[in-house]
Amino acid sequence: MSALTVSQDPEQSWDDLVRFWEEMDWPEGSKVEIIEGIVTVSPAPAFRHNVIAERIQRRLYSVIPDDWGIYQTLGIAVPSRLGMLIPDLVVVPLPECAESDTHIPAALAELVVEVTSRFNARHDRVSKPAAYATAGIPLYLLIDPWAPGGPTATLYGEPKGDVYRVLHAVKFGDPIRLPEPFGVTIDTGEFPVG
Repeated sequence: MSALTVSQDPEQSWDDLVRFWEEMDWPEGSKVEIIEGIVTVSPAPAFRHNVIAERIQRRLYSVIPDDWGIYQTLGIAVPSRLGMLIPDLVVVPLPECAESDTHIPAALAELVVEVTSRFNARHDRVSKPAAYATAGIPLYLLIDPWAPGGPTATLYGEPKGDVYRVLHAVKFGDPIRLPEPFGVTIDTGEFPVG
């Protein structure tokens, strides 16, 4: 099932969009994001999708400092790109005090991880990396089981404007190394396919 978009007034301000996102009664279990100013409602991810995220999360927990967290449902705000995004994983040093109960500024993130879904892959390949780079998030790991040439993992870094540089790209089965401050290798051979 693909994502649904929710119509809203194109003249709405960023604050109006966020208020709408926060206050609407969305279907339970769905993932609701604002992508390029459009509210997008996606169904809960498939089991294989969750397995991949869990395996990456397990590896990351072994290397992050105690005062950092890994979150699966944390909204990160990129107002300049009209984005309220919920990465599959986001690694963030724990802030002293959150300004909001629903989201944090994307610039606080050290790493975001997205695992593509079959029908929503374009957002993870195009819209979200532009937003994450704009926010200055140092590393973006895209796990793409639906890549046209076969399943891949791509690590992006060195954001400049709304563009990342590809640091490393592998086919499933090959390891991919995350640089410091993580210094960890992810074995993509552990990821389910098909």
